[in-house]
Amino acid sequence: MRRLVITNANIYTPVGTAGKRGAEMGDILHIEKGGIIIEDGIIRWVGPDSEMPEPEGHVRDEMYMDALGRAVLPGFVDSHTHLVFGGYRPEEFGWRPKGDTYMSIMERGGGIQSTVNATRAASAEELREKAEWYLDEMSAMGVTTVEAKSGYGLDTETEERMLRVIKELGEDSERKVDVVSTFLGAHAVPKEYKGRTAEYVDLIIKEMLPRFRDMAEFCDIFTEKNVFELEDSRRLLEAAREAGYKLKMHADEIVSLGGAELAADLGAVSADHLLHVSDEGIRRMAESGTVATLLPLTAFALKEEFAPARKFIDAGCTVALATDLNPGSCFSGSIPLTIALACIYMKMSVEETLTALTLNGAAAIDRADRIGTIEAGKQGDVVILHFDTLDALPYYVGMNCVDVTIKNGIIL
Repeated sequence: MRRLVITNANIYTPVGTAGKRGAEMGDILHIEKGGIIIEDGIIRWVGPDSEMPEPEGHVRDEMYMDALGRAVLPGFVDSHTHLVFGGYRPEEFGWRPKGDTYMSIMERGGGIQSTVNATRAASAEELREKAEWYLDEMSAMGVTTVEAKSGYGLDTETEERMLRVIKELGEDSERKVDVVSTFLGAHAVPKEYKGRTAEYVDLIIKEMLPRFRDMAEFCDIFTEKNVFELEDSRRLLEAAREAGYKLKMHADEIVSLGGAELAADLGAVSADHLLHVSDEGIRRMAESGTVATLLPLTAFALKEEFAPARKFIDAGCTVALATDLNPGSCFSGSIPLTIALACIYMKMSVEETLTALTLNGAAAIDRADRIGTIEAGKQGDVVILHFDTLDALPYYVGMNCVDVTIKNGIIL
């Protein structure tokens, strides 16, 4: 048995095995002078130091760690990223101040299609090496679980290469971060199918979905005007559900199209972005339990209005936060800046933000029963801050507060 015992911890955690809705997001358990026992990667006990039980059983590897009164939180869950890709697109940042928009950049051959060209040319080894670097950076910021999407291949061969890399990263026995795989073949319409969107959707349904079922847990789609509109989105997602995938959506990012309503109708696990969600979409997501995954870094980088976090919370929705790390609209995986933007501009409390980046992030990838809180029976994924208070997260604006990341009971 391998055991890690943490003492003198100022513990802050949401509790439960399902995402928190509405006002519940502000309910955080706080244990001063607390202790945590992690055995073979699983949390076995949490409570006040004074009540810590005597260790039992044979231990081959035991370590005691004094948290020195600092804040101890669940590991962060980044539930929306595009961390596997070829190439970079820094030139697009120079285009935006001159008036280019997300959609106009796509129309002039930049955007997703630019990354598609680079990714198709990249080997699996090149894609993995780059992704591993991002995972190391994420781990240093306290991320212990990440979702990773394909979507820069837009053909069967390259999508498969991306998904194999994601699967290998998730199965790496020495990994610092758990990786959850999402198939996003419908990220854009590839240039060879321009004007033939329905035919490309047919290709995904008939060829890609059956082929990739063992490589991806989720299927996602970029539902947007002039990309994949509601009819094609419904057709693809219904086929994905029939094939055994769980559903996600990029919804209502550029215009209010009804993506949130469709996600609710289909029982999607999450709908993401939602900058231009309608009030009806919010109401329907609250009713369905579909997680609203909000991505403030992308809105910040594109100089767009932030998603209406308070409306979602006040309506009783489950709200998660994620980084949207990608090579174009948001080349950042910064958890510290995500927290600052959520608290300062989206008017989320620090307690709501913690829940959104832990338990509700876990709910957005259907793992709230095993990660996202510091409770007995959950994975031993814990972070220790440099500071003794949760309030340091937004206060230390955009800077990394994490001193120690612990994954499955192992200090990284």
